[in-house]
Amino acid sequence: MENRRFDERREPEIVYSRSVKAGKRIYYLDVRKARNEDLYLCITESKKRQGEDEFPQFEKHKLFLYKEDFAHFTEGLQDVIGYVQQQLGTIEERQEWRPESEAEEGTPAEEPEKKKSLFGFLKK
Repeated sequence: MENRRFDERREPEIVYSRSVKAGKRIYYLDVRKARNEDLYLCITESKKRQGEDEFPQFEKHKLFLYKEDFAHFTEGLQDVIGYVQQQLGTIEERQEWRPESEAEEGTPAEEPEKKKSLFGFLKK
């Protein structure tokens, strides 16, 4: 006998995905397909934290963005990024994150190649 409630709760299909590594965080940008065949964006932030039992744990936060909100969201995001750039000028790209144990060994961190604007990919 099938459990219909369980079937309805299964994770929506991911049709396209991209991950963005940023320091101790990873952002997953997943395009998912809803039951009605509509597509939407799920942004997941995953941050590594040291657990009480010495094993790493991952704290996750999700944001769902639906296609009818893409234009407004993009406009708002570009506005606030523009404000930050106006206040701070050019923003240096984050250096590659390394675990503390490697940093203590004296291995120099990679230098950023050049200064880049924050979220430059959003500009038209």
